[in-house]
Amino acid sequence: MDDDGEGRLRRTILAARNGDAAAYATFLGEVTKLVRPAIWARLMAMGFGPQEVEDVVQETLIALHEKRHTWDERRPVLPWVRAIARHKTIDAARHLGRRRLRIDGRPVEDLAELLAAPDGTSHTARMDAVTLVARLPKRERGVVAALAFEGLAVSAVAARFSIAESAVRVAFHRGLARLARLAEEPGTVKETLV
Repeated sequence: MDDDGEGRLRRTILAARNGDAAAYATFLGEVTKLVRPAIWARLMAMGFGPQEVEDVVQETLIALHEKRHTWDERRPVLPWVRAIARHKTIDAARHLGRRRLRIDGRPVEDLAELLAAPDGTSHTARMDAVTLVARLPKRERGVVAALAFEGLAVSAVAARFSIAESAVRVAFHRGLARLARLAEEPGTVKETLV
């Protein structure tokens, strides 16, 4: 969404805070158009169905409604919206994934794609992701960075670190699990992980 979109969201949420129900409906409609494609792309890539994806979109809208008082008027609206949407996507992937997703059966390259920042992600959000990955143990940090940020193949990462491809997969899976735990720590910027 461009600057005009940011301005439109800002105007509608401010009007909604002043009791304008029509502005609030407009705000939610605009936000839905913004978050649905991102949530759809992430969760469908992980093997979730359309109904599960739509449930996450609705949970995101509910969370925005419940947390609308947390938006600081001095800050842009879009990063706040994206942070909540990403948190809901991560949460859904974790909960739904326990039942359905079997990471061991998927190529690591598919999973690395999930960590890549979407187009239009701010430099600050990208740096937050790098900072979070930097907290991983050395091997996991190197493997996650090489796969997710550099886009290297598993074979290239194995050669770089002089380890077996299976060790790359293990380090990557462990790194993802540790990132999920780190993302839940208070004060962590969760928007960078989805």
